[in-house]
Amino acid sequence: QVQLVESGGGLVQAGDSLRLSCTTSGRTFSTSTMGWFRQAPGKEREFVARMYWSGGIPEYADSVRGRFTISRDNGMRTVYLKMKSLKPDDTGVYYCAANWGSAGVDGRDYPYWGQGTQVTVSS
Repeated sequence: QVQLVESGGGLVQAGDSLRLSCTTSGRTFSTSTMGWFRQAPGKEREFVARMYWSGGIPEYADSVRGRFTISRDNGMRTVYLKMKSLKPDDTGVYYCAANWGSAGVDGRDYPYWGQGTQVTVSS
């Protein structure tokens, strides 16, 4: 059974940094695509970042490129989202998602999701 568990959210001020973690358990493959998405109150879920578990060049949403970094620790089976220079617009519930093959920026490509972790950025 696949499980994704996010952690690391919290309340921070604009300009601060946070690191989110997504720990995987159960069946995983080196061909996996791991993604981060977020959903602000009253808005649709949006793509934030993705990477292949095997490495390669990550992809970022324009709104976070240069401020957010996605990475993984194979041994710990964990994917991270390092966020810096946070803005109030970054507020939302952040979700980790997985596809055991190739996936893009559409959340519908990802069959596995975590429960989400809240990030709130005050001005």
